[in-house]
Amino acid sequence: MMQPFIDILLSGILIGVLVSAPMGPVGMLCIQRTLNKGRWSGFFTGVGASFSDLLYCLLTGLGLSFVQGFLEDNSLILQIVGSFALIGFGIYLFKKNPSASLKRPEKSKNTFWADIVTGFLFTFSNPFILFFIISLFGRFNFLMPEYQHYHYVAGYIGILFGAMTWWYIITFFVNKVRAHFNVRSMWLINRIIGSIILIMAAYGIYSGLHDYYIDKNEHDQPTLQEITYSTPMHVVEAD
Repeated sequence: MMQPFIDILLSGILIGVLVSAPMGPVGMLCIQRTLNKGRWSGFFTGVGASFSDLLYCLLTGLGLSFVQGFLEDNSLILQIVGSFALIGFGIYLFKKNPSASLKRPEKSKNTFWADIVTGFLFTFSNPFILFFIISLFGRFNFLMPEYQHYHYVAGYIGILFGAMTWWYIITFFVNKVRAHFNVRSMWLINRIIGSIILIMAAYGIYSGLHDYYIDKNEHDQPTLQEITYSTPMHVVEAD
């Protein structure tokens, strides 16, 4: 009786960890905030990302096929828009002075909600994670006909727990080396992470525009059947 609960709970924890593990822009943001503002700022950024991952998992589990169709139909536009948003954040991070946040430590305790919101929005702006979640659901047999609603409650709790555990561990280890960083080191970290985000965003815009023009040219080229129908047929009259 308890075996299905254990199976789906463990599957959920593994899915939560694997969804959070890829070190994308959100991971960079968590590291930057942990170094600049402390461990809990980075952790709560990860909490926001975890709730976004959970929302995508719920969409997948509820079988909202129209969401997948919308992503497939607008994938290039979403990729380009998301890349421009990353460019804005990359420029902000590149120009940010870490000493300014160090001068006002008393305000950092009031920014956890902002950390959660930005972490959520950063992760939610990458809807392509939905396809990764679909593959994980298939790999770990998360959607099984014998599971009941209360089994899935345990599974989704496991996903959230796994994702938060990942960010807790990451921010714990990053915070351990935080003491070895001075203001100049944090400034350099901001520049490096900001540059990485800008490169990722630039590549996203390039690949999105490249794929868009390829698709456009393929649709604009007439097919053989269209050429056949559009070519005028000359009837040769017999003498």
